[in-house]
Amino acid sequence: MNYLTISAPAEASFVEKKSEFIGYIAPVKNGDEAVEFINSIKSMHRKAKHNVYAYIVRQDNISRYSDDGEPQGTAGVPVLDVLRKRGLTDVCVVVTRYFGGILLGGGGLVRAYSHAASLACDAAQVMDMRLCHRIRISADYGMYGKISYILPGFSTLTESSDFGSEVVLKILVLSEKIDALRKELTEVTNGAVSITDLGELYGDFSSVI
Repeated sequence: MNYLTISAPAEASFVEKKSEFIGYIAPVKNGDEAVEFINSIKSMHRKAKHNVYAYIVRQDNISRYSDDGEPQGTAGVPVLDVLRKRGLTDVCVVVTRYFGGILLGGGGLVRAYSHAASLACDAAQVMDMRLCHRIRISADYGMYGKISYILPGFSTLTESSDFGSEVVLKILVLSEKIDALRKELTEVTNGAVSITDLGELYGDFSSVI
């Protein structure tokens, strides 16, 4: 299945009634990586009143959250809800709160933690990960123009281009489009193209879809 995740850690913060909320988000592949990230933020903010977290990972279909001392349901669940509503997975969010002395109330806490998580998500680069194939295309120079013309129509991503004795391209093509692309390449080149399937994987297609 296709999924959304982020490419790199990001952070953002805001102040609500003298309490500072700092949202951190990071890509993680499993629960162990999530716990490691959570502990790194806690270590960074030992003096903070709360370090609330939530994470979702595809491995073992795990989702976890913690209110870290805030009233039950006012912190961890809102952060987790933000991740779910955005469809993000393989990510962990930690929201650090430095208490400013003014109580926010249940509703205020929910809004504040949701906002901090949203700001962190907004600061991150989202990747649209889709099941695809990496293929190797090789052909004579005379065919390069025809090949390069049709590739954008199949939402392909070019990983590398080698212009040696012949043109060799390594591209990513969505799994559901590989057969149609192979047929189109064969037709436009009258069979004068070599296409090698290098295997199936997940690739980031956010720039082309």
